[in-house]
Amino acid sequence: MSLNEPLNESMIRQALAAFVPDELGTDVVSAGVIRSIVVEPSRVSLDVCLGYPCESLLEAYRVQLTALLADVLVGRSLELVIRWEVQPHRTQQGKASLDQVSNVIAVSSGKGGVGKSTTAVNLALALRADGARVGVLDADVFGPSLALMLGVKDGTRPAVKDGKWFVPITVHGLQTMSMGYLVDESTPVVFRGPKASGALLQMVEQTLWQKLDYLIVDMPPGTGDIQLTLAQRIPVAGAVVVTTPQDIALIDAVKGIEMFRKTEIRVLGIIENMAMHICSNCGHADAVFGEGGGEKVASRYETTLLGRLPLSRAIREQADGGRPTVLADPEGPEAVLYRHAARRLAARLSLTGTGQRAFPRVMMEH
Repeated sequence: MSLNEPLNESMIRQALAAFVPDELGTDVVSAGVIRSIVVEPSRVSLDVCLGYPCESLLEAYRVQLTALLADVLVGRSLELVIRWEVQPHRTQQGKASLDQVSNVIAVSSGKGGVGKSTTAVNLALALRADGARVGVLDADVFGPSLALMLGVKDGTRPAVKDGKWFVPITVHGLQTMSMGYLVDESTPVVFRGPKASGALLQMVEQTLWQKLDYLIVDMPPGTGDIQLTLAQRIPVAGAVVVTTPQDIALIDAVKGIEMFRKTEIRVLGIIENMAMHICSNCGHADAVFGEGGGEKVASRYETTLLGRLPLSRAIREQADGGRPTVLADPEGPEAVLYRHAARRLAARLSLTGTGQRAFPRVMMEH
């Protein structure tokens, strides 16, 4: 092809259809992220806007797109704009998104002890590392762990505005709220179901979140009152289910998936923790708790296996030390897995329909 041969938008789109980012799982044309194509005699202008945070990958995407178009451009220059922007996405029953929060993502598990809270915090930090504005809500009112994992000093309390609004505590670039900020570390929270659900609603609706792309909600394990309150009262754009490969954990994970399905909340994917143990001496990988379970459940429910994390002492020690893996060792293999999983969940969400925003909160100044 030369400058004298015709070139049209259809030919450009055909070439672009070969670009399938792993995070997205489909080509950029089918994903609808090509905003505009302008073909001129000596130049082609292309505007690509991805719907998920991917700041660290933009240059790699640019190189790949330029290479794909080289054969059809032939002598023409390429003016390529590639960027990303997060939109609010459709929620259950068409609920309007929260004021100042585009997308609420619930991180859930059918049972305790599978690493759900560690996963939730690392996913939040991973989204933040790729440029998103992220908040974390610790919805486990009985056993809050967010403050410990983020290294928030015991006794830290959120400021209160106008006697009604909590000001989230910002730590490591995340806006955060937890029952752990409202009670002493050694004080047990004794609530009956309705009061626990009320505490969750208060933390969600009376916190002054500021322009968040994502609010990651670390759910308590199981499918009880708090989970149902979230599903019925709070606009949720999608859920992530955390499990281990063990059969008993998978059975409980399926219960959580079924709950989300019945309440019309999309399950964006599954994360399998403790998928294998890697020997620190020889590097041998051993599937201590079995293998393939997360993938089978994802296939059965037509969702995605977002990632498989190893049984790792470092992940546990870093979370206990207040600097989770994505923060403590950003280039390490476990952090890379978390970042890949976070991009995949955000990219899968970007393929769903957009939703409506809530009316902005009105605050009277005195």
